[in-house]
Amino acid sequence: MQPGSFQLRDYGVLVKRHWIALLCALALGILGSIGWLQLQRPVYTAESSGYVAVGSGEDLASLQSAESIARSKAAGYEVVAATRPVAEQVIDALALETTPDKLVSRISVDAVEDTPVLRVTAEAGTPSQARELADAWVLALAEQARKIEGQGSSEGKESLVRIDLLSEASTPTAPVFPNVNLTVAIGGLTGLLAWLCYVLTQVHFDRRIRTAGTIEENFSIPVLATIPLDRTLDAGGRLVAQPGRASTDRRNGHAVGEALRELRTNLSFVDVDNPPRIMVITSSLPDEGKTTVTANLASIIAASGQQVTVVDGDLRRPSLTEAFGLVPGAGVTDVLTGRAELDDVLQPWGPQPNLMVLGAGRVPPNPSELVGSAAMTHMLRELAAKSVVLIDTSPMLSVTDAAILASIADGALVVVSAGRSRIEELERTRQSLSLVGARVLGVILNRAPNHGFEAKRYGYYGQNYYVDAPIPAADISGAVPESAEGKHSGFQTVPLSPGVPEHSAKQ
Repeated sequence: MQPGSFQLRDYGVLVKRHWIALLCALALGILGSIGWLQLQRPVYTAESSGYVAVGSGEDLASLQSAESIARSKAAGYEVVAATRPVAEQVIDALALETTPDKLVSRISVDAVEDTPVLRVTAEAGTPSQARELADAWVLALAEQARKIEGQGSSEGKESLVRIDLLSEASTPTAPVFPNVNLTVAIGGLTGLLAWLCYVLTQVHFDRRIRTAGTIEENFSIPVLATIPLDRTLDAGGRLVAQPGRASTDRRNGHAVGEALRELRTNLSFVDVDNPPRIMVITSSLPDEGKTTVTANLASIIAASGQQVTVVDGDLRRPSLTEAFGLVPGAGVTDVLTGRAELDDVLQPWGPQPNLMVLGAGRVPPNPSELVGSAAMTHMLRELAAKSVVLIDTSPMLSVTDAAILASIADGALVVVSAGRSRIEELERTRQSLSLVGARVLGVILNRAPNHGFEAKRYGYYGQNYYVDAPIPAADISGAVPESAEGKHSGFQTVPLSPGVPEHSAKQ
């Protein structure tokens, strides 16, 4: 996924790809909320109420008048309840160690609409303290009302307005702060949002090439094949399996073979009128699998009956002969300097006699001059007259050798490692080839995931449609007879390993 091509369904892919980060983000968010809860002091609330009574009436009119006065008095005592005298009286009654102002901030008094009822809500650190504070406040307010109303009455006469305790507060069972469920939910949501920001940032700044669509969208270059990852290696660490050996991963070996056959077929349609005979296979950076792809592509082309010659054009770090399990010796540099004849240094590969390998020879001090010489052009033309020539070169962005060889050849195939190569690197490679007038035949997406949810994005490599049936062992020629089900026809190469770094044989 790249910025600009991100769609809603890709969120599912992001969850699967970054599920570990998602779990970590959720865990951190929830644990953070729990830690915050541990630092908070719980707050409990209790509610008590008082009734404002005004004298007594002897008739209906007097009763109505008294009730009206009580409602108006209740609105007034709502203000009186939040004053310092009431708070001081409660402090004395409960022997509290606090100030009146702080205590008033923990009290809320409301006059119930159209009634003479006052509702007092008290906050405290424990359930019992909240209950005692609410009841004490109503009693203190009643005492304050007696003082206020008694100032205007005759001495010894009871005030006509009084406040009675209507209902005592009940002991709260759970704190109102903090809300445990809500806090944990907010913590989880915060972790989820943090994960989403992380993933979207990764998507925005991730310039790695993961799918063939990314290449075609950004460069309008055809992707000739998508080769799945196969880490299978034979004893000795060679990149091409030896004859008579079976792959330890039959499914991967079959998928690789199918991908290489697809590449061979697509190459035949690149230019029907003038098919390329000399092809350079390169990559942007080292260890993207170009040597492995070159060796395996040569094997699959030779399996179709064509004459193929593989040339090691990487004169700085040659590895092609080791990939085929051949003895390194004289090669390209010896032919170019006149120390050996071409026919003397070509080595046939045992499993397929129509596959010839031309090693690099001695490492020269001036590889760029040698690959750009007229002798190199003449040698390649001579080989192309008899066979298809595949040239394994050095990486494009490391040295200029690959660009020079690409200008001599009929075209270049660029190997891109899925999930590793970047868009900028492929763009620089394309520009370098364009500057020398080289033709880009296409791109080979290498090391595509072959299992798990990512495999579904690359076609059949994660499936087992063809590979459930037994695959016959290859004979020394690399050919496989048709199976009883008729699903394996023609030639099948010995299991190959394009997912292995091209210089692993040296290590």
